Amino acid sequence: MEGTYSPISDWSKEDRPREKLMIKGKEALSNAELIAILIGSGSRNESAVGLAKRILLSVDSLNALGKMSISQLIKFKGIGQAKAITIVAALELGRRRRFEDASKLGKITSSKMVFEMMQPIIGELPHEEFWVLFLNNSNKVISKSQLSKGGITGTVVDVRLVFKLAFENRATGLILCHNHPSGNLRPSDADKEITKKLKVAGGILDVKVLDHLIITETKYYSFVDEGIF
Repeated sequence: MEGTYSPISDWSKEDRPREKLMIKGKEALSNAELIAILIGSGSRNESAVGLAKRILLSVDSLNALGKMSISQLIKFKGIGQAKAITIVAALELGRRRRFEDASKLGKITSSKMVFEMMQPIIGELPHEEFWVLFLNNSNKVISKSQLSKGGITGTVVDVRLVFKLAFENRATGLILCHNHPSGNLRPSDADKEITKKLKVAGGILDVKVLDHLIITETKYYSFVDEGIF
């Protein structure tokens, strides 16, 4: 009967997520099918794919799913602690892979490269963090440091600490980065003020402040690109 539930074990081999991956490759699977492989099994009334589809429909996107905690995931009927841990671990590995790929970037030539490097680190955080990238004469990133960690609406940045770290890293250039958990890309007066302070101090100390990026989950704002630097 149409609409009647049938377990994955009753599906044709090429339609089962694991077998489909083996036969057709990982690209052939939907997000729900990939999550179903992580889940492993459904229940008497719902397949693993059906459960995965229900979860994705509820959270709207993989990014949103990646932010969920174990305690939030186990609220879904059919998801126990073990399945929740597996989902959290798999999505965290995906995030770390993105970070590793971005970290291999060489010479910084655009604000987009900075965004690709920093978005996996701060783009999806529920609180604000302020980071500094330290660059050499060739505009290659020597290191990066978290300067402060605050609440939803702001952080405090110690100008002296920024240049102390710059000297320790023998950096000749800096790129400032912080996130806006609200998703609002517009710089605040405080953002503009700290940028001005750091730029002036950098001019005196011969360490050039090259840009300041505000980063959200999917977009960024570059002071240089917007012509206010």
